Amino acid sequence: MSPQHPHKRQRTQQETTPQSRSLSLYVASSENEPLVDPPIRTSSLSHPTMKLTGHTGSVYALSYSPDGECLASASFDMTCLLWNATGNCENLNVLCGHKNAVLDVKWSQDGEHLATASADKIVAWWDGNTGQRIKRFVGHEGIVNKVDTSRVSFKSVASASDDGTVKVWDARVKSATATLDCEYPTTSVAFGLDDNVVYSAGIDNCITAWDLRMVEKKSMMIKAHQDTITCLSLHPKGTHLLSNSMDGTMKSWDVRPFVPDGNKRHCKTFLGGTHNAEKGLLNCSWSSDGNMVSGGSADKVVHIWDEMTAEELYYLPGHKGCVNAVVFHPKENVVASGASDKAIYVGELSS
Repeated sequence: MSPQHPHKRQRTQQETTPQSRSLSLYVASSENEPLVDPPIRTSSLSHPTMKLTGHTGSVYALSYSPDGECLASASFDMTCLLWNATGNCENLNVLCGHKNAVLDVKWSQDGEHLATASADKIVAWWDGNTGQRIKRFVGHEGIVNKVDTSRVSFKSVASASDDGTVKVWDARVKSATATLDCEYPTTSVAFGLDDNVVYSAGIDNCITAWDLRMVEKKSMMIKAHQDTITCLSLHPKGTHLLSNSMDGTMKSWDVRPFVPDGNKRHCKTFLGGTHNAEKGLLNCSWSSDGNMVSGGSADKVVHIWDEMTAEELYYLPGHKGCVNAVVFHPKENVVASGASDKAIYVGELSS
C-alpha cells in the first residue's frame, strides 16, 4: 500500500458508513499537530484584509455608501474610483472629469449620488449608478478642500475652500444657496443633524457653527486647536463633533445647544496620530455606533480609539505612506484606509 501524504486529511472508518456521511471528522496527522478551528469571519469580505490598487496618485478621501455596498475613493490622479465593498472588492466604476486632484468625496444619504471637491475649484455632483457627472457647482475662487452632504435633504451639499468661504449648494439650483464668509482659508465643513446648521474650520484653528436660517449669523465659535484643523466629522446622533488638527491631536466636542456642564464643550482628546511637514488635510471619522473614532496619521499607521475612554484600541501598520483617510463600514466591523502610497486597505477589526 502506498504511504499516505502526511498533510492530507485522513479518512476515518466512521466516514465510510452511510449513517455518518453527513459528519466530517478531521484527524491530525501526528500527535504533535493540534486541531485548529478556522478563524471566525465577521464580514462579507472574501478575505480578512484586502489591498485595493488602481489609483496612480495619493488617495485623499474615502466614503462608504449608506447601505455599505460601495466604497468611493478620491485621489491626486484626478479620479474617483467606486469599489464593491463586499466579496473581492472589485472596481465598479471610474468618475472622470476633474482637471486637478480630487481632495474629498461624500455619498448622499440616499446612496444615489456623490459629491466631490477638487483643486480645480469645482464641486461636482455624480450619479452613483452610472458614474456620470450630473452637475458642476461653480463659484469658488480657490481650491475646494472638503465637501459634506446633508442628512436631511438628498440634494444639499456644503463645500469649504481656500477662498475663505463655505458655500451651500442645491443640486436643483444653478448657483449657491448660501455663502458664508469665514475670513480665513477654510479646510473643513460638516452639516449638522438638520439642514439648519453648518460647521466650518480652517487655519484660524477655530470651529464655527453657522445658522443657515440667518446666513451671516455665527451661532457658536470654539477656539479648538493650536494649529490648522484638517477635518470635522459629526457624531451619528449629531450630538458631538470630531476634529483633527495639525497640532497632532484629535478632539471631540459637545455641540448640543445646551451643554450640561456650563460652557465646557471639549470632551475628549485622542493622542497617537501625527502630522508632518506635508501639511496634508488628514480626515477623521466615527464608527456607525459612535463607540470608536479614527483619523489620518502621517506615521503610516491606522489608529483607532475607544470614544468612551480615549484609549487606543487598534494600531494597524501596513501602509507605506501617510494615511490620509480612515472610514468605518456603516453596518459591518470593517475599516478602510487610504494613503499617499496610492493603496487602499480594507479589513475586519478583531472583536
